[in-house]
Amino acid sequence: MVHEVSNARQLPPVEFVALPSALNRVLAEDLRADRDFPALDRSVRDGFAVTAAEHPRTLRVAGEVRAGGVYEGVLPPDAAIEIMTGAPMPHGAEAVVMVEHVTRRDNVIDVPAAAAGQFISRRGEEARQGQVLIQTGQPLYFGSVAVLAAAGRTMVPVYRQPRVAILATGDELVPVEATPLPHQIRNSNAHALAAQVLRAGGVPEILDIAHDTLEHTAALIERGLQADLLLLSGGVSAGKYDVVEPALAAHGAHFFFDRVAIQPGQPLVFGRARGTFFFGLPGNPNSTLVTFEMFARAALELLGGRSDVALPWLTAELAEPFQHKPGLTRFLPARVTEGRLHPVRSKGSGDLPALARANAWMMVDAARAQWAAGDHMPVILL
Repeated sequence: MVHEVSNARQLPPVEFVALPSALNRVLAEDLRADRDFPALDRSVRDGFAVTAAEHPRTLRVAGEVRAGGVYEGVLPPDAAIEIMTGAPMPHGAEAVVMVEHVTRRDNVIDVPAAAAGQFISRRGEEARQGQVLIQTGQPLYFGSVAVLAAAGRTMVPVYRQPRVAILATGDELVPVEATPLPHQIRNSNAHALAAQVLRAGGVPEILDIAHDTLEHTAALIERGLQADLLLLSGGVSAGKYDVVEPALAAHGAHFFFDRVAIQPGQPLVFGRARGTFFFGLPGNPNSTLVTFEMFARAALELLGGRSDVALPWLTAELAEPFQHKPGLTRFLPARVTEGRLHPVRSKGSGDLPALARANAWMMVDAARAQWAAGDHMPVILL
């Protein structure tokens, strides 16, 4: 799936956004240092700038320099300059002695031995002028925003966010604001997918609910294929009224696969029609959300200009024994608390309240039946 999207994608157009709006966007141009980082030798401790020495000494305090200031002149012989964290090193000084390690009497101090370079951040040791600080295709987090600001970038080149059409199917669905009859359910999948799309860097558009007819589903797919990515929910199983695949075929779709060996989420469809990639996600709520995270999210990130994508796996220690029927890799709701993994009791892939009690999915190995408390298991945090 990643291979097909990587080979076929065209990078999105570039736009410029103000620095405060760069968070979670994808950088479209290498960010290079506009000067050395740091721009001069500076102290990393409050204390005294001194020459290096292998033995304790008594020195006189000849001045002071603080962050934002400069000590004019050269460090005198047998003297020290009081210095604050972040302040530039005086000429002739070779080390910094922490204030906690000094005994002071008026303008005279007793200092311990000091090695050359001690508590000094050297010019350019973090980055040299012209060095790449953030590469093209990287998502921008709060640390990235700090680096952009430090490099003087008030406007940031980023890729346009992909537009993602979301099409839920099924005669049993009604809008969220409706009062459903007992045989109906509200369209929660479309809104959950919209939230997942936003988190993955896309711009969601929720389409009208598709009825379980070939004509109506195909007409809404026509609209959805105008987006950068189309996500369909439901209608991809083998039932009499599961018409998503025939409706996609009517638009000349090429299907890369239509089933995966996981639970929930086996009947997953991935393909391309009229130049637009699509995913037909299973309709049960947990199936929809799991398959988006495991498959569609990577495609969306690549279409948004990301240079690399990877699932954010962690491991957690089981707080209790666990068993399942082997055969399929399963993604089950769980809760991770202080590094301990607690499976969440669920009635199946339609159990949304169970997902609300979870903060992770645990990945259960298809080839293993039992785990003991204390065993480790991979998880993805929600």
